[in-house]
Order: sequence, then structure tokens, then C-alpha cells
Amino acid sequence: MNRIPLRVALVATFALLLSSCASLSPESRLRNGLVEAGLSPKMAGCMAKRMADRLSIGQLRELQSLASLRKSHKEKMSTSQLLHKVRALEDPEIFAVTSSAALKCAF
Repeated sequence: MNRIPLRVALVATFALLLSSCASLSPESRLRNGLVEAGLSPKMAGCMAKRMADRLSIGQLRELQSLASLRKSHKEKMSTSQLLHKVRALEDPEIFAVTSSAALKCAF
């Protein structure tokens, strides 16, 4: 029986993990980013569903920067805190889409 060297197996596993990350939809990435930013999974999922189709890829990338803001905090981020940080991005369309999604998902 042939055994695959450990190094080859590790490289293949790493490549599979990278390819699975690359195949995430913009909605999935946005949802994950909102959760990383500190929103509850339920709120993040609802908002991502409403936001993903209304924002450009460039705008979604701008929102990715917000995920790193929570890494220094242990507590959840409130929706109002998120909106405050989104407004700081100085893109009125991102703010309008995000605040609309937050409002609709809050009820």
C-alpha cells in the first residue's frame, strides 16, 4: 500500500481549504464579516441577505475592514455601534444600505 508523504497531504489539505474559502458567496463573506465585527449570527445573516446584492464588490471590501475592529473587544457590537463605524467609511450608499438592512432586520 502506498503512503502519501505527510508534506504532500498537508499541502493538498491547505489547497482545499483555500479553494473552499474562495468559493464563498459575497453574502456568506458579508455574513461572516458582520459576525466577526460582533453582530449576532441571526442579525448578520438577515442583514447580509439584504445587503449583498445592493452593494458593489468594492463597497463590500470596504465593509470587511470593520471585522478587524472587534478583534480588540470581547463583547458583542450593537447595531448602533456598527452603524457609527459604517458612517465613518464616508460612503453614503454603504451607510444607507446598511442602516436600511439593520432597521428591517431589527423587527
